[in-house]
Amino acid sequence: MRTRTNLNEQWTFTGPQGSACAVDLPHTWNAVDGQDGGNDYWRGTCTYEKEFAMPRFDPAVEDVYLEFAGVNASADVELNGHPVMHHDGGYSTFRGCVTELLAQENHLVVKVDNGVNDRVYPQKADFTFYGGIYRDVELVVVNKHRFSMDHFGGPGLKVTPQVAGADGEVRVESWNNAPDAQVEVILTDAEGREVARGEGADVTLRIPDVHLWDGVADPYLYRATVRLVENGAAVDEIGCRFGVRTFRMDPKEGFFLNGRRYPLHGVSRHQDRKGIGNALTRAHHEEDMALIREIGANTIRLAHYQHDQYFYDLCDEYGMIVWAEIPYISEHMPAGRENTISQMKELIVQNYNHPSIVTWGLSNEITISTKDKKDMLDNHRQLNELCHEMDATRPTSLACYAMCGPFNRVAHLSDIVSWNLYLGWYVPGLFLNDWWIGFFHKVFPKRCLGYSEYGCEGMPNLHSSKPRRGDHTEEYQAVYHEFLLECFERHPYMWSTHVWNMFDFAADARDQGAEPGMNHKGLVTFDRKIKKDSFYLYKAYWSSEPFVHIAGKRYADRPEQVTTVKVYTNQPRVALYADGKLVAEHSGGKVHTFRVPLGENTELKAVAGECTDAAVLHRVETPNPAYQLKKGKSTSANWV
Repeated sequence: MRTRTNLNEQWTFTGPQGSACAVDLPHTWNAVDGQDGGNDYWRGTCTYEKEFAMPRFDPAVEDVYLEFAGVNASADVELNGHPVMHHDGGYSTFRGCVTELLAQENHLVVKVDNGVNDRVYPQKADFTFYGGIYRDVELVVVNKHRFSMDHFGGPGLKVTPQVAGADGEVRVESWNNAPDAQVEVILTDAEGREVARGEGADVTLRIPDVHLWDGVADPYLYRATVRLVENGAAVDEIGCRFGVRTFRMDPKEGFFLNGRRYPLHGVSRHQDRKGIGNALTRAHHEEDMALIREIGANTIRLAHYQHDQYFYDLCDEYGMIVWAEIPYISEHMPAGRENTISQMKELIVQNYNHPSIVTWGLSNEITISTKDKKDMLDNHRQLNELCHEMDATRPTSLACYAMCGPFNRVAHLSDIVSWNLYLGWYVPGLFLNDWWIGFFHKVFPKRCLGYSEYGCEGMPNLHSSKPRRGDHTEEYQAVYHEFLLECFERHPYMWSTHVWNMFDFAADARDQGAEPGMNHKGLVTFDRKIKKDSFYLYKAYWSSEPFVHIAGKRYADRPEQVTTVKVYTNQPRVALYADGKLVAEHSGGKVHTFRVPLGENTELKAVAGECTDAAVLHRVETPNPAYQLKKGKSTSANWV
């Protein structure tokens, strides 16, 4: 059977300046300069080296593989002076057999390149392309007669569940190199009890009275275990969890899960953090999921690349509906066509078995700076056909941006489509969102439409009593999202909406909000320490966990005699008290606005059922200058 040895510790890293230091994985060399602005973070080739002893294995009957879960963006792997493999694509798993190259003591060298080129995606986008070995590296010992280890970094196993009346029909396909061996397939429920058994490399089994994977309310998971048996003994075993569910997108009624309407409302996520870059631990992934679950989201767009397998596992466990995509973004590169194909193959092969995933994303904002439109369109057609060949169960999607109009051919290449629209932020007029959605739906009533990105900058240190577009205040961000939430309720046919973004993230080319290198559209700050007011607005709309929140707490110094105070809650009634006296009591709705006379120090208390929240406001003579946006060097409204 397979054994795994983690190789994350004790590497020697030779960085941009040519000096060597000791590091443990996960690691990136852009954790600082990729987040400080200037669009000058170091991109090029760095080297990782490690000594390790030969693992215990029997070379007569076993092989050893090196497995990398993520190296950005290109990797050349050498063992004991011999080339092992080259890999292009910074977000997927890849592995190679090293049995013949092993010695008692081994020297492993990985040259990692995130440099500028015209063939490996991404090269132009609004996020930092961190270089490094930022996910796990492992040695895997496996029998020479085994399930496939060499097919696009995948598990060698493909599980396709379908609903058949009250039962589940589960097709289990596997691939091995031992034609005379038996393949045993066992399906077990969440408690580990066997529910079906069969034999064969391609077998369909029936689960009577199947328990459906039913989104956030009941994300029930089964497990498929597949064994390769020779002479009565198992020589290899693989497995995965899976969920049995049906879903569809309807252009008139939105998303359906297991036969019922299931409106998708959620967020997008990037995989980086302050001072850490993309070198995340499992604890980081778990914290991100906990925050996403707290606001009551039921869908996540995992942008703009393949995320860690552990996070897809968390999505399965917690019932999130997932949009998965490759980093084919911003600009079509004719020399990069092969790379879009290989990254899509890896995405689908490695993630096919996740019940959370419902669509494969072809590209994002590809028309921003593309010159060769004919080749770009053909590349998309090829990707679209590839997705359908590899997976007949999921539709393709694509994210357009504002300057890609409703009649653009790109918007009609995929099975479903969503738009990245920032109407009311980059251009004036929040009402334009209603107009645009209604127009598209009227002109293309048979086309499923969603919002793949919407949002605006909001910094918890910037405030105003009269928030306006472009001021980066926490208050305008809240006003923007208040409007969009109401807007989406007016257009219930949208197949999904995804806030951009759940978390602030690094984009080294940016210089807005007086903090260069950052995109501040998150509902939570980059370090995950501050939940902005907009976070609680979404919690009021989406979560059933009782709470109340006084917005504008960080806007403590206010230069007015009577101020406006907003309270967010999901409870039926809320009362606001100022210095112990009732200001007013409201019922119904999620956003409650109160007018409060200000004293020198005014203590506020909001009460909604059993929930309370408090804040202290101060009346000042002149506006606090610390609350005002200080312009950076850039005059651009965004990263382009």
